[in-house]
Amino acid sequence: MLEDVKVNIKVKLAALWTAFMFLYIYVDYFGLYMPGHLDSMLAGKMWVIDITPVILFAALASVTIPALMIFLTVALVAKVNRWTNIIVAAVYIPYSLFNLAGEAWMHMYFAAVVEVVLLLLIIRYAWMWPHQGEKSS
Repeated sequence: MLEDVKVNIKVKLAALWTAFMFLYIYVDYFGLYMPGHLDSMLAGKMWVIDITPVILFAALASVTIPALMIFLTVALVAKVNRWTNIIVAAVYIPYSLFNLAGEAWMHMYFAAVVEVVLLLLIIRYAWMWPHQGEKSS
């Protein structure tokens, strides 16, 4: 018989952030295969924006925050953890949808839907986080 092992809420949240990060990174990676994107990059453009050190820093920061959430979800104390997950996930929902601005292909829409579902699950799990004395599932 299969045993249904209870998984700690922190592990569930970290797994959701990990799945989000894989999609987040792969959408950008697959975007490199879209016609004209490499040429645009080589010309120093990101869409219509000139690529500058500040733009690259902002892009790295936008990836760093959810990447750190994988660790922070495991490391932070419950009360801070709960609100950090809710706030960061809520901020990344419109950010994920903003990435559809301009030319968007089917893979980008698919990833945006899955990313939003993952972020909503993060919010739900964090919101429903058990209080002391309650069992987590």
